[in-house]
Amino acid sequence: MGRYINDKDKDEARAAAPGAARSGGGRNDKARLDRDAYHTLADFRYLIRRFLAFSQEAARQAGLSPRHHQALLAIKGFAVDDAPTIGDLAERLCIRHHSAVELVDRLAEAGLIERLHDAHDRRRVFLHLTATGEQRLARLSTAHLEELHRLRPALLAILDRVGSPATGA
Repeated sequence: MGRYINDKDKDEARAAAPGAARSGGGRNDKARLDRDAYHTLADFRYLIRRFLAFSQEAARQAGLSPRHHQALLAIKGFAVDDAPTIGDLAERLCIRHHSAVELVDRLAEAGLIERLHDAHDRRRVFLHLTATGEQRLARLSTAHLEELHRLRPALLAILDRVGSPATGA
Protein backbone atom coordinates (compact mmCIF):
# COMPACT_ATOMS: atom_id res chain seq x y z
CA MET A 1 0.00 0.00 0.00
CA GLY A 2 1.25 3.49 -0.75
CA ARG A 3 2.25 6.12 1.72
CA TYR A 4 0.47 9.37 2.36
CA ILE A 5 1.59 12.54 4.07
CA ASN A 6 -1.22 12.22 6.60
CA ASP A 7 -4.61 10.59 7.15
CA LYS A 8 -6.40 13.52 5.49
CA ASP A 9 -4.49 12.88 2.24
CA LYS A 10 -5.40 9.20 2.44
CA ASP A 11 -9.09 10.03 2.99
CA GLU A 12 -9.05 12.49 0.08
CA ALA A 13 -7.43 9.89 -2.17
CA ARG A 14 -10.11 7.36 -1.26
CA ALA A 15 -12.87 9.91 -1.92
CA ALA A 16 -11.34 10.74 -5.30
CA ALA A 17 -11.08 7.09 -6.33
CA PRO A 18 -13.30 6.04 -9.23
CA GLY A 19 -16.74 5.06 -7.96
CA ALA A 20 -16.15 6.48 -4.47
CA ALA A 21 -18.88 9.09 -4.66
CA ARG A 22 -21.69 7.06 -6.13
CA SER A 23 -25.19 8.40 -5.88
CA GLY A 24 -27.91 6.49 -4.15
CA GLY A 25 -30.00 6.74 -7.31
CA GLY A 26 -33.12 8.02 -5.56
CA ARG A 27 -35.54 10.63 -6.86
CA ASN A 28 -34.09 13.34 -4.64
CA ASP A 29 -30.72 13.00 -6.39
CA LYS A 30 -32.28 13.97 -9.71
CA ALA A 31 -34.24 16.83 -8.17
CA ARG A 32 -31.06 18.38 -6.73
CA LEU A 33 -29.35 18.52 -10.11
CA ASP A 34 -30.27 21.34 -12.42
CA ARG A 35 -29.09 22.15 -15.91
CA ASP A 36 -26.30 24.38 -14.54
CA ALA A 37 -24.86 21.46 -12.56
CA TYR A 38 -24.67 19.32 -15.68
CA HIS A 39 -23.19 22.24 -17.62
CA THR A 40 -20.51 22.73 -14.93
CA LEU A 41 -19.61 19.03 -14.91
CA ALA A 42 -19.50 18.89 -18.70
CA ASP A 43 -17.26 21.97 -18.87
CA PHE A 44 -14.93 20.51 -16.25
CA ARG A 45 -14.68 17.17 -18.08
CA TYR A 46 -14.02 19.04 -21.33
CA LEU A 47 -11.11 20.98 -19.80
CA ILE A 48 -9.68 17.78 -18.33
CA ARG A 49 -9.87 16.10 -21.74
CA ARG A 50 -8.22 19.12 -23.40
CA PHE A 51 -5.39 19.08 -20.87
CA LEU A 52 -4.92 15.32 -21.24
CA ALA A 53 -4.85 15.60 -25.04
CA PHE A 54 -2.24 18.35 -24.73
CA SER A 55 -0.24 16.23 -22.29
CA GLN A 56 -0.28 13.15 -24.49
CA GLU A 57 0.82 15.07 -27.57
CA ALA A 58 3.56 16.92 -25.65
CA ALA A 59 4.90 13.61 -24.32
CA ARG A 60 4.94 12.08 -27.78
CA GLN A 61 6.75 15.11 -29.21
CA ALA A 62 9.34 14.73 -26.44
CA GLY A 63 9.89 11.10 -27.47
CA LEU A 64 8.03 9.57 -24.53
CA SER A 65 4.83 7.63 -24.31
CA PRO A 66 2.17 9.35 -22.21
CA ARG A 67 2.49 6.52 -19.65
CA HIS A 68 6.26 7.05 -19.39
CA HIS A 69 5.71 10.76 -18.83
CA GLN A 70 3.11 10.04 -16.14
CA ALA A 71 5.49 7.65 -14.40
CA LEU A 72 8.39 10.12 -14.44
CA LEU A 73 6.13 12.81 -13.02
CA ALA A 74 4.76 10.49 -10.33
CA ILE A 75 8.28 9.51 -9.27
CA LYS A 76 9.60 13.08 -9.22
CA GLY A 77 6.46 14.49 -7.61
CA PHE A 78 6.13 11.89 -4.87
CA ALA A 79 5.20 13.85 -1.76
CA VAL A 80 6.82 11.68 0.90
CA ASP A 81 10.43 12.29 1.95
CA ASP A 82 11.46 8.85 0.70
CA ALA A 83 11.66 8.06 -2.97
CA PRO A 84 8.69 6.01 -4.17
CA THR A 85 8.70 2.25 -4.50
CA ILE A 86 7.19 0.31 -7.38
CA GLY A 87 4.09 -0.23 -5.23
CA ASP A 88 3.80 3.52 -4.68
CA LEU A 89 4.11 4.11 -8.43
CA ALA A 90 1.42 1.50 -9.14
CA GLU A 91 -0.91 3.24 -6.72
CA ARG A 92 -0.24 6.72 -8.11
CA LEU A 93 -0.86 5.55 -11.68
CA CYS A 94 -3.83 3.37 -10.71
CA ILE A 95 -2.26 0.29 -12.26
CA ARG A 96 -1.48 -3.19 -10.97
CA HIS A 97 1.89 -3.91 -9.37
CA HIS A 98 3.05 -6.22 -12.16
CA SER A 99 2.22 -3.52 -14.73
CA ALA A 100 4.28 -1.03 -12.74
CA VAL A 101 7.19 -3.50 -12.71
CA GLU A 102 7.05 -3.73 -16.51
CA LEU A 103 6.84 0.05 -16.80
CA VAL A 104 9.83 0.51 -14.49
CA ASP A 105 11.77 -2.07 -16.53
CA ARG A 106 11.14 -0.08 -19.72
CA LEU A 107 12.03 3.25 -18.08
CA ALA A 108 15.25 1.80 -16.66
CA GLU A 109 16.18 0.30 -20.06
CA ALA A 110 15.65 3.74 -21.61
CA GLY A 111 17.99 5.28 -19.03
CA LEU A 112 15.28 7.49 -17.53
CA ILE A 113 15.15 6.00 -14.03
CA GLU A 114 17.25 3.86 -11.76
CA ARG A 115 16.40 1.46 -8.98
CA LEU A 116 18.17 1.91 -5.65
CA HIS A 117 17.99 -0.73 -2.93
CA ASP A 118 17.19 0.37 0.62
CA ALA A 119 20.36 0.24 2.72
CA HIS A 120 18.45 -1.28 5.66
CA ASP A 121 16.15 -3.63 3.76
CA ARG A 122 17.53 -4.87 0.45
CA ARG A 123 14.07 -6.13 -0.53
CA ARG A 124 12.83 -2.54 -0.81
CA VAL A 125 13.64 -0.79 -4.05
CA PHE A 126 13.31 2.95 -4.49
CA LEU A 127 12.90 4.71 -7.83
CA HIS A 128 14.91 7.78 -8.84
CA LEU A 129 15.14 9.72 -12.08
CA THR A 130 18.44 9.76 -13.91
CA ALA A 131 19.88 13.03 -15.20
CA THR A 132 18.32 12.25 -18.60
CA GLY A 133 14.95 11.55 -16.99
CA GLU A 134 15.19 14.79 -14.99
CA GLN A 135 15.94 16.84 -18.12
CA ARG A 136 13.13 15.37 -20.18
CA LEU A 137 10.64 15.72 -17.37
CA ALA A 138 11.69 19.33 -16.68
CA ARG A 139 11.04 20.31 -20.31
CA LEU A 140 7.66 18.61 -20.33
CA SER A 141 6.69 20.02 -16.94
CA THR A 142 7.48 23.56 -18.08
CA ALA A 143 5.15 23.10 -21.05
CA HIS A 144 2.47 21.57 -18.84
CA LEU A 145 2.60 24.42 -16.34
CA GLU A 146 2.27 26.90 -19.21
CA GLU A 147 -0.80 25.01 -20.44
CA LEU A 148 -2.30 24.97 -16.94
CA HIS A 149 -1.67 28.70 -16.68
CA ARG A 150 -3.49 29.15 -19.98
CA LEU A 151 -6.44 27.05 -18.74
CA ARG A 152 -6.45 28.64 -15.26
CA PRO A 153 -9.20 31.25 -15.90
CA ALA A 154 -11.59 28.63 -17.24
CA LEU A 155 -10.76 26.20 -14.41
CA LEU A 156 -11.28 28.87 -11.76
CA ALA A 157 -14.61 29.89 -13.33
CA ILE A 158 -15.79 26.28 -13.18
CA LEU A 159 -14.61 25.82 -9.59
CA ASP A 160 -16.37 29.05 -8.61
CA ARG A 161 -19.58 27.67 -10.10
CA VAL A 162 -19.21 24.53 -7.99
CA GLY A 163 -19.00 26.50 -4.74
CA SER A 164 -18.57 24.89 -1.37
CA PRO A 165 -20.64 21.99 0.00
CA ALA A 166 -20.64 23.65 3.42
CA THR A 167 -22.27 26.83 2.10
CA GLY A 168 -24.43 25.17 -0.51
CA ALA A 169 -23.21 27.70 -3.04
